[in-house]
Amino acid sequence: MNTQTKTVYWHRELPPLEADVIGEHTLEASSDRVPDTIAHRDELWNQCRESLMDHTNQRLSAEIVRLGGRYAHVLNESVDTKHDPITGEAWLHGQFTYMLYG
Repeated sequence: MNTQTKTVYWHRELPPLEADVIGEHTLEASSDRVPDTIAHRDELWNQCRESLMDHTNQRLSAEIVRLGGRYAHVLNESVDTKHDPITGEAWLHGQFTYMLYG
């Protein structure tokens, strides 16, 4: 049995009906960095996407607590690739707009 209460809802998922709107916020997060190479590009993309979503969920959970809310409903996301030619690394950077509910 899962005793952990869901606090982050994505796009079409809706928070509980009794939740009250607190306000709209924006959060930015980045994935872990990976080698910027053509080899295994799909695997590296999936690794970065998974890492970005993990970091985003952690950040959203922390922001819910920090802002005194109970739930976050992600309304919009924008994800871009980033590259560092000096280190030869790439990563994903996302900006997420969410509604905070109490």
